[in-house]
Amino acid sequence: MRIKIINRSHHALPQYATEQSAGVDLRANLNSPVELRPLERCLIPTGLYMALPKGYEAQVRPRSGLAAKRGITVLNSPGTIDADYRGEVCVILVNLSSEPFVIEDGERIAQMVIARHEQAEWEPVEELDETERGAGGFGHSGVK
Repeated sequence: MRIKIINRSHHALPQYATEQSAGVDLRANLNSPVELRPLERCLIPTGLYMALPKGYEAQVRPRSGLAAKRGITVLNSPGTIDADYRGEVCVILVNLSSEPFVIEDGERIAQMVIARHEQAEWEPVEELDETERGAGGFGHSGVK
């Protein structure tokens, strides 16, 4: 799939790390480091602008290493970038650790996955078909 992209960052375009990688790393595009204090959130620019094809979205997700090692995650995870959005791709990071974290220019801050989606056409009805699960949710299947 070809996606039109404008790169106004100081960095190369995002790349897949391996042949079977689902996502590309997004890098911070900063003029100076940003300190993220515990429980603080911040909008971090990437310098990237893109035009996704109709029927696709870009999902912005946390990087597992930053989350596990430093407690840094994407606040609205996954964040959705719609096909008709033409602004800069930015990432809302939050520091869930007890230590400040400094984000440097070029740091890999999130990953982005391109995914196909459908739009629903709602069909109002008076009742739904029965299933084995029914209305059970939030722990309904028990602990095994």
